[in-house]
Amino acid sequence: MLKARIASRWTMLVPTLTIGLGAAFSLVHCGSDEDAQPGTNGGDASTTSCATDGGTTVVTGDAGSPVDSGTIALDPIQANAQKMITEGRQTFRFDTFGDEAFWGDTLHLHDAIKGSAKGGVGPGLKPTDALGAGLKVDVDALPTAVVDSLKAGKVDLTSVDTTLLLLQANAVVGVKGIFDSTGAMTSIGINCSLCHSSVDDSLAPGVGHRLDGWANRDLNVGAIIAMAPNLTPVDTLLGAPDATVRAVLNAWGPGKFNAGLFIDGKALGPDGGAPDMAASLIPPAFGLAGVNLATWTGFGSATYWNAFVANLEMHGQGTFIDSRLSNATDYPVAAANNLGNVRHTPDLITSKLGALEVYQLAIPAPTPPAGSFDATAAARGETVFEGAGKCASCHVAPLFTEPGYNMHTGAEIAIDDFQSDRSPEKRYRTAPLRGLFSHAKGGFYHDGRFATLTDVVDHYNVGQSLGLTSGQESDLVEYLKSL
Repeated sequence: MLKARIASRWTMLVPTLTIGLGAAFSLVHCGSDEDAQPGTNGGDASTTSCATDGGTTVVTGDAGSPVDSGTIALDPIQANAQKMITEGRQTFRFDTFGDEAFWGDTLHLHDAIKGSAKGGVGPGLKPTDALGAGLKVDVDALPTAVVDSLKAGKVDLTSVDTTLLLLQANAVVGVKGIFDSTGAMTSIGINCSLCHSSVDDSLAPGVGHRLDGWANRDLNVGAIIAMAPNLTPVDTLLGAPDATVRAVLNAWGPGKFNAGLFIDGKALGPDGGAPDMAASLIPPAFGLAGVNLATWTGFGSATYWNAFVANLEMHGQGTFIDSRLSNATDYPVAAANNLGNVRHTPDLITSKLGALEVYQLAIPAPTPPAGSFDATAAARGETVFEGAGKCASCHVAPLFTEPGYNMHTGAEIAIDDFQSDRSPEKRYRTAPLRGLFSHAKGGFYHDGRFATLTDVVDHYNVGQSLGLTSGQESDLVEYLKSL
C-alpha cells in the first residue's frame, strides 16, 4: 500500500531536472532484504550476487553446490548463525535504537529536512542537496514506477516533496523518517548503515543497491548534524557557544567524524590545527572477522564500538558501561556527564549487539574490480610486501593485521600521537588491507593524511629506511590495490 501511494504521488511531481539516466544504466534486481554486492564480494558493478534465490535462502552443501535450506535441516549451530545474520542485517540497516528521541524530538532535524512549507523550518532539504551531502538511496526500496521515472529523468530532484517521498519509502540509506497517519513527518532517526554503507551507483551516482560495510566517504556527517535547528543539548555537553559548535561540525568535511569530541572535547587537530584534522575518516565495517581491535585507535572490539556508537554517538536508548571514561583528565566531557555508565529502561540496544556483531563479522571485504590494477606488477609487489618492504611483519596474510595484539605507537609508524593519545590504548591499530579500493576516497591512515597508496609506501620507505627502488614501490602499490 505504501509503495503504491508513493508511486501515485510521484507521478504528480513536475520534472524540472534531467539527471541523464536511461539506457546507459542497467538495473540488476535484488530484494531490499538481500545483500547486493557488485562483482565478487563487491568488485564489478556490472553484476550482482544476492543472498537469496527466489525468496528461498540458499546454503552450500558439502560439495559446494547450492541446496534448498527448506529441504535440508541445519544443525543448531548453523541455524543459530543464520538467524543471527538475518537479525543482525536488519539491525545494521534499519534499527534506530530509539534515537529518534534525540535527532527528531530534541534536535528537530526533521524540521530542517521538511522545511517551512511542510511545517518545519527553512527551505527544506532537496534531493540534490541530500546527494551532495553524501546521503545514498537504496534502489531496491523504491516502487518500480519510481525507478522507471528516475531512469527517464522525470523526477524532480529539486523538490523537498521528493525527499519526503524517498524517506517514506525507507529508501534513504541509514535514515528513518517517522510519519503520522496523514503523511506528515513527525521525527527522524539514524542507524548504523548511515556511515558504514554505500550503494553501487547502478542507477545514478548515489542511487543503487546497498553495499553494507562500505565506508561512506561522501557523507558529510558534521554538515548534516549542523542542519538541526536545536543544537542546545550538544552545546551544553561541550560547554561551547552554538556558533562555535556549528562551525566545528561544518569543518569536518566529507567522510570524517570526530567521535572523540563528545568524550574529550578536543575540537582542533594537532598543535591547534583545523577541526578536520581532529576528525577521523569513517572506517569500513567489512573484513573484520579475526581482527582483534576494530577501531583506528583500538578503543575496543567491533561489538564494543557498536555499543559505544549506538549509545553515545547515535544517542540510542540502551546501556553502555566503560569505567575508563570516568578519567576526567583524559575524558573530561564523558566524566562530567557520566557517559561511562549509561542506562535506559527499556534498553533498546543491548539485546541486539550479538546478532549485529555476527552480521558485521560475516561481511567479506570486496574484491577489486577487474582491470583496476596491474596483475603482473602486483605479483612482483607481493614479493616486496613479504620481503624487502617488511609489510608482512605486521600485516599478516590473510588477515592483513596481526593475529593477536594489533597496536603500535605513533613513533613505531613514524607519525604523531595526537589521535592515539585520545584512546585508552595510546596506540594505533594495524588496519586490515583488503578492499582498500573501496575506501580510497579521502586518503589513507586514520585522518587521510596520505592522499594515495604511493604516499603511504613512500612514508614507510623513508621512515623505516627500507631502501626500496621506485620500481619496487610501484609494484608494492599494485599489490595493495589487488587485495
